[in-house]
Amino acid sequence: VLKTEIGKLKNDIDEHIDRHPQLKKNRKLLQSIKGVGEVISRMMVSLLACKQFKNAKQLACYLGLIPKLNESGKRAGKTTLSKEGPGYIRAKLYMAAVVALQHNPDIKAQNTRLVGQGKTKMQAIGAAMRKLTHICFGVVKNQTEYQPQAI
Repeated sequence: VLKTEIGKLKNDIDEHIDRHPQLKKNRKLLQSIKGVGEVISRMMVSLLACKQFKNAKQLACYLGLIPKLNESGKRAGKTTLSKEGPGYIRAKLYMAAVVALQHNPDIKAQNTRLVGQGKTKMQAIGAAMRKLTHICFGVVKNQTEYQPQAI
């Protein structure tokens, strides 16, 4: 029963997006990014439509994708994601970032650079999630399709 209700809600959201030309255009622009599919584009369109972010950094902060230094007493600091904000979107962004690591040249280049600098794989994936969020924000703000910068 829950699966059918979830399916109905997804269809309602998709129909709502299709009825509004600006939302439909934003979704198409988001899907031009390698690594962003139907699920992430649906979430980002709804998030960017209902919240007014001034810049991509605010969006990343809202999603909990900013680095946070964890240290206590003599224990040396370890950097992790802040994980504030909606976890269900972060979970979807994680999978999108894993796909983007394979197919998106910008994120692939960033990952290679970070791993080469000694960052862990999970830190590199967190950075990929943040970069993917920044790319999504930029594409919607500038109303242009995604153009990879790295070759």
